[in-house]
Parts: sequence; structure tokens; C-alpha cells
Amino acid sequence: MEKVLVLDFGGQYNQLIARRVRDQHVYCEILPYTTSLSQIKEAGYKGIIFTGGPNSVYLESSPHYTADILNLGVPVLGICYGAQLMAYMLNGAISQAPNKEYGHVEVTVSSESLLFKDIPSKSICWMSHTDYISQAPDGFTVSASTANCPCAAMESVSRGLYSVQFHPEVTHSEYGNQLLHNFLFEICGCSGDWVMDSFIEDTVARLREQIGDRGVVLGLSGGVDSSVAAALLSKAVGKQLTCVFVDQGLMRKDEGDFVEETFTRLFDMNFVRINCQEQFLSKLKGVVDPEDKRKIIGTEFYKVFWDEIRARYSNGFFAQGTIYPDRIESGKGDAATIKTHHNQVAMPSDIQFVGIVEPLQDLFKDEVRRVGEKLGIPRELVWRQPFPGPGLGVRVIGEVTAERVKILQEADAVLRDEVAKSHYDDELAQFFAVLPGVKTVGVMGDARTYDELIAIRAVTTDDFMTADWAKIPYDLLGRISNRIINEVDHVNRVVYDITSKPPGTVEWE
Repeated sequence: MEKVLVLDFGGQYNQLIARRVRDQHVYCEILPYTTSLSQIKEAGYKGIIFTGGPNSVYLESSPHYTADILNLGVPVLGICYGAQLMAYMLNGAISQAPNKEYGHVEVTVSSESLLFKDIPSKSICWMSHTDYISQAPDGFTVSASTANCPCAAMESVSRGLYSVQFHPEVTHSEYGNQLLHNFLFEICGCSGDWVMDSFIEDTVARLREQIGDRGVVLGLSGGVDSSVAAALLSKAVGKQLTCVFVDQGLMRKDEGDFVEETFTRLFDMNFVRINCQEQFLSKLKGVVDPEDKRKIIGTEFYKVFWDEIRARYSNGFFAQGTIYPDRIESGKGDAATIKTHHNQVAMPSDIQFVGIVEPLQDLFKDEVRRVGEKLGIPRELVWRQPFPGPGLGVRVIGEVTAERVKILQEADAVLRDEVAKSHYDDELAQFFAVLPGVKTVGVMGDARTYDELIAIRAVTTDDFMTADWAKIPYDLLGRISNRIINEVDHVNRVVYDITSKPPGTVEWE
């Protein structure tokens, strides 16, 4: 299988670059700049992309790499810091820009460059830099410029080396996808043979070989990743798979029943459901700090899960819904540690499995969703919005009780129903209700009330790194508010959160 490397120098868009490459049906993986040259050479990449980064190439503490990587005979594309690093490696000059560029900038490109094939001579790109290439290395031709950046792109065609100061991977760059397409197909000679159908066939065959006649246990949360992992494993080994579903009572209304019905109806597996809301609520009694709630819910979840495993299963495989960003963010393998991810579980020392199975470990979330669709998982699960690990435990602000969870479940159900009926759900990246724990005065039925307030949160975003509050039509907001107040007991007021990220976050806790 042909593949391309994204060599990460600390840029915030490293995963986005890889996703854009995979959108072109070319398999791509991310490795940190600490990866050895020998490892890169042995992998046989068709092309290499240097990411951006927040540093200056002249700082000793900045990430660097040996210039020998430019002599492998493999085409290289440098982006932003990666462009400056390429120039620095080859004795070009990097200077502090007299006029910094951030945001939308008009760029003029050379029609003679393969990198800019089928791209207009002038278009809008996305810049974010304080330094720039003030002198290209010997043997390089400047192939693009802006009003304040004389070398917005440069290339050495004979060596297969290209760089751009702007970010083609973000949607703000009008022809960014075409630029990446040109690099992959015109310069690297890729064929674009990586498709989901072949991924499913190859993965099922590999799982059958790996698992053999042994059993495999998966913790099924009802989220996208674990659901698609369960479907793949079911297709591979059928009844050898046992899915353990811990229903802690903090899911959305009727969600536990929906998950159970879906997987027992569609897939050949053993499905074990553990209902334990009272156990979780007793542990949460009197707890109001969001971090304490998260820790308690996480700890209790794995206690329930591992007690079930300890009592019933051994001598088989343990499966996880780990996806590619989980491995990058958790610092497994070669990636730098950013955070420990919930999909990568620490196994108790007294429980022994033959090995770990992670069928989705090389996929991004959007790719996982495409696999799920092809496997026949219902749209409601495949396109399920992000849902916090602690569930409604962190959307009920303050103490979590059975009564408060029920109020939030009912209000959230109304919100979701109205948005779906209006066909507005495709316009929103995420939307949900919050119970802030604020009571307000109201008048209902000619009587004074003092009851709960429900807050509605809805955002639009491409990548969740930033998000804008969604401009939901007033008439839809009005229907949602009217139904919540009339149908949900103990609620007399509805408000809409109009905070973007930043300064806010998507979730309230």
C-alpha cells in the first residue's frame, strides 16, 4: 500500500493535513520530528510533508531535522514552519517579516509550477507567520508571492522539493485541496488506491487471523468508535465476540435501549448490558466539582466493567475502539504525549488477556463514520455527535441526582426532536441541553413558580479547535422553548448560549 508521511514539527494542523491527504484516497500517517531517518527510509513513503509549528527555525530549542531527509529521493512539501525549515536546512535565509501576515491573504502563483496546476494565478490563502523566507536556497525558484511575503512558495523541481508559506490544509485556502492533490498525484506519483471497501475486507481478514478460535471482549459505550469496532469484530468472528455495555444511567433518553436493540438485532455477538444507575448516583451524592465528577464516573465505570470481565472472561483478546488521534494524543508509539485518552484503557494486573485488538487504530473519526455506514450501522449511531465520557454527569451542573438527570434527559429529547423535524441537524456540529442548577421565578397557570432553567448549546465548526455559536432560526428556538416549558416538569425558563470557542468551550463543564 502506498503511503505518505506527515512529519510533525509541533503544528496545530498536523491531523488536518493527514485527513486532507486521506481524502484524496492516499494513506497517510503522522510521526514526530524525533523519528529516526532510518525508520523513515525503511517505510518507503511516496512523499513527505513537513508540518507548520509555532517556533522560529533559528532558536536552538526549536524542532529541527537532519538535512539528509531531503536527499532520500522522496518528494517533500514544507508547510509554514516546514517551508522555513527546508530553506534553513539548505542555507537559505529566514528573517522576521516586516509585516506579519495572519488570516486571509491574496496569493499570486506561477502557472508553470506543477504544484499550482489548475489553480488560478490569484486566489485567497490562509497565512499565519511572523518569520518568512527572505532568500530561497541555491537551486530553488520562487513560485508564489503575496504583497508582504516575496517567497510564499518555492521549489526545486529536480530534487522534488516544494514548500509553501501558507496553509493549504485549512478550508480558508481556496485551492488548498487542489494543491495537495497536485503534490500527491503530479509530483509524488500516487495512484489513490486507499478506499474504505478494501479497508473493511483487509481488516476483517486480519482480525480472523489474529483472533483465531479464541474469544474477544469489547467495552461498548454506544459511541461511534466502539460501535464501529464492535461491528467489524462481529463481521470477523461473530459469536466469539462479547460486548459489555455499562449503562450508568447518564446517557440521553432511551439511549441504552437503542444501543441494545441495535446491536442485538443487527450483529452476531454476545451482548451483556449492566444497568447500574443507582450505584453511580450513590457515588456522586453531594459532589459538585466537575473534575471530581469526571474522576468518580470514570473510576466507577472501569470498576463495574473489570468486575464483569473478572467474573466471566479470560484467555482471549481485549478489544478497544482506539482511533488514530487517540494514539497520537496519548503519546503511544512515537508520538509526543498530549493527554491520556479514554479509549486506551489501563488493564488491571490480575486480568490476563492474550493480546489487545484495535481494529480502528489507523483511522480518523470521519473515516470511522464511513466504515460504520458501509457496515450497516444506523445513521443515529454513525453520525452521533460528540458526547462526554461522563455523559450527562457534566451537563447537570452541580450535584447529579436521579431527578435532575431525568429533567435534562426530557429537555434534551425535546431539543433533538425539534431540530430533527426541522431538518436543521445537518447544519449543526453539536447541540445539547444543559441543566445549570439555576432556579428562576415564573408564572404558569396564573400561579407563581420557582423552577429550573434549561440552557441550550449549539455550535458550528470544522474541527472543534474553534467553534461559533449556531444561528438557529428564531421560530425553531421558539418551538423548542415552548415544548420544553410545557412538556418537561420543573422547568419554567429556557435560554440560548451565544458564546463562541474561544473564549468558551463547547461543553459547560
